[in-house]
Amino acid sequence: MEENNELKKLRETLLDDRKNGYDRTPPVRDDAMEDYCRDYKKFLSCAKTERESVRELVKQAEAAGFKPFVRGMELKTGDKVYRNNRGKSLLLAHIGKKPLDQGTQISAAHIDSPRLDLKPNPLYQDTELAYFKTHYYGGIRKYQWSTIPLELHGVVALKDGNLVEVSVGEDDDDPRLVITDLLPHLGGEQNKKPLGEAFSGESMNLLLGSRPLTGDEKPDRVKLAVMKILYEKYGITESDLTSAELEAVPAWNACDVGLDRSMIGAYGHDDRVCAYAAFRALLDLDETPAKTSVCILADKEEIGSDGVTGMQSAAFDTFMEDLCDTQSVPVRACYEQSFCLSADVTAAFDPDFAEVYEKRNAAFLNHGIGLCKYTGARGKAGSSDASAEIVAYVRELFDQDGVLWQIAELGKVDAGGGGTVAMYMANRNINTLDAGVPVLSMHSPFETVSKLDCYETYRGMKAVYRAEN
Repeated sequence: MEENNELKKLRETLLDDRKNGYDRTPPVRDDAMEDYCRDYKKFLSCAKTERESVRELVKQAEAAGFKPFVRGMELKTGDKVYRNNRGKSLLLAHIGKKPLDQGTQISAAHIDSPRLDLKPNPLYQDTELAYFKTHYYGGIRKYQWSTIPLELHGVVALKDGNLVEVSVGEDDDDPRLVITDLLPHLGGEQNKKPLGEAFSGESMNLLLGSRPLTGDEKPDRVKLAVMKILYEKYGITESDLTSAELEAVPAWNACDVGLDRSMIGAYGHDDRVCAYAAFRALLDLDETPAKTSVCILADKEEIGSDGVTGMQSAAFDTFMEDLCDTQSVPVRACYEQSFCLSADVTAAFDPDFAEVYEKRNAAFLNHGIGLCKYTGARGKAGSSDASAEIVAYVRELFDQDGVLWQIAELGKVDAGGGGTVAMYMANRNINTLDAGVPVLSMHSPFETVSKLDCYETYRGMKAVYRAEN
């Protein structure tokens, strides 16, 4: 018996025994997890675009005491500030006890998700049916977006400078939009095509209406009838659509998945599940952190992080420079002492598609936040590839706080790959590591995550913000 105990102790000390999180967490954590996930589902259901996300998060931040940060304003320890970047990205900071030349603790996530954008000249009629032309945004599998109910969210900018908010399909009694597909009886030739070619981007057209305008004999009278509805509700004309940002997204809210309610199904987990965790953890800090805590929620990650609201924009550098100017600290001196957790989702192991995963290095549902030393594709292209020291640093932070974590890769080496904002943070001379929630059916209209992993990611973010060094 004594020998068996020694062997057991040796095994526990030397080997990494991967266990399901429910075998490792105390039951007392369940209530807190459910409360957090309930709030997250509410956020997802009311924030289906990057603009809506920023609007909702600013509201919550101000309720928690955050104030707009204006260049030149004085800041002191404990102050909470934010900057709204053009209504599509958000930067927040909780000023810490240590000066900024000792660095900051940063979490960086993104709030854009794959979707369908309207083309600049979208409205047309064909055989007495009216449609909107779309251009898909981000990496999608096009066939997944047909024959599902869709909503339309966004803004139309008028020439006089006014911004018109558009929302179609969100309310229970609103109509929905749809992209149609072939019936199986006539789909023989379509079935012979490779999956990626069976449904083209130019066929992803939103069906808007079929009823012609009474009394009009022109051939485009269905199109006119649709435009009349839009004009009466929003005061917009067809030419106004050229200066619009209208996004088609799935017409459903976040919900529990599984008979045991252990998972959450929704549109937009990538990457609002990590964005909300990073944001909420900052709001929930129960005391002033040692180092200044910074949260950046960026736009445009799904298409390369370019543009004025993307992570490659100077908006982040400007925000950090303005913070550093309050203490007469060069921003580069702050960067080189800072740490960033690049919070983005990873692929959860799916046993139905096991052939594309390398099981020893895959992320599993209910095993906690996934740490990704590198992302990228094949030969690590598009990856910051964190150092061994940085991985060890995060392991220690998480273990100290009892955060459940696992090591994760996106899939087999040659199966594909993907990127995050990590390399853009690392390029600024900021030590950076990728980490996030494992997701099933990533980039689909209905993604699935584990409640436990959501909550552990939130707890991991708090551990980063609270770090002493």
